[in-house]
Amino acid sequence: MQIKENLALAPLTTLGVGGQARFFVNAANIEDVESAIAFATSRKLPLFVLGGGSNVLISDQGWPGLVLRVGILGIEEEQSRGKASLRVGAGDSWDTFVALCVSMNYAGLECLSGIPGRVGGTPVQNVGAYGQEVSETISSVLAFDRSENRVRELNNAECGFSYRTSIFNTTDRERYIILRVTYELQPGGAPKLLYADLQKYFAGYKPPTLSETRNAVLKIRAAKGMLITPGDPDSCSAGSFFKNPVLTVTEFEDLTRKAEEKGLHLPSYPALAQQHKVSAAWLVENSGFRKGYSRGRVGISSKHALALVNRNQATAAEIVALKDEIQGRVFATWGIRLEPEPVLVGF
Repeated sequence: MQIKENLALAPLTTLGVGGQARFFVNAANIEDVESAIAFATSRKLPLFVLGGGSNVLISDQGWPGLVLRVGILGIEEEQSRGKASLRVGAGDSWDTFVALCVSMNYAGLECLSGIPGRVGGTPVQNVGAYGQEVSETISSVLAFDRSENRVRELNNAECGFSYRTSIFNTTDRERYIILRVTYELQPGGAPKLLYADLQKYFAGYKPPTLSETRNAVLKIRAAKGMLITPGDPDSCSAGSFFKNPVLTVTEFEDLTRKAEEKGLHLPSYPALAQQHKVSAAWLVENSGFRKGYSRGRVGISSKHALALVNRNQATAAEIVALKDEIQGRVFATWGIRLEPEPVLVGF
């Protein structure tokens, strides 16, 4: 295990902001993970687990303890009961894995194409997009339990998945370090076409293949500035910065009334029983912010109202100031508090 000191973290994130890590370890195997935890424990250092850096905002002060990057790689496959079970290292590239599954004609992840980051981050936020969530296909998660100081396997139910959440970022935050994830996919299965943009894309078209669905998702994401494209100024972001709010029936009715009073139509769709998920992008754009909005060295993507972008060597403090401005105006206008989607580190 190699321990680096005072390592710059900004280059390891898609936002490109943040200070240094006092100590940094890239763990290539489970033994490295255990050694890194022992190192942090012996020195009483705070520990942060960094994945692909695509869903994180690191403070300008950086991290005073140990940053651990799990670089465990490798895919193991089993076939059972007509399903393909793939056990994947936490350090593997997420989109490379999705592309592999699509090429093998395994259904279940095709709509999650183009999402940056690593496999280990997907259970934490219950990553979802275009009508799919990883919780639909994750059968188990292998993780190091810091409370019990051992490696253990958690089944799907034990992960406590919900919209953009799991036990890994709520009730048991910082307890588990994810090592491997097992997905159960359907060989020869049909693509999932629940998302409106996908239905529109394939309107009047013969039923698409998994590959055609993946390509469509990539095109839609690119049009919204949600692909990491070198040279694209809108790519220097953490993706969607705010979660779509999930409202109770009463809250939803109140919001609908406010929208009607302003002569606006509120787009929505059922999210959970007795609840409604509403578009955070719609709330932002109807609170006085436009795509392409600038505030000094930071701004909003010209392609998507939820992507906050680093335009020119911005600081984390400038990103936070824009976040606060948007949250404040949305609350003042609609009475809804937007929750950030990226993890804020070192604040």
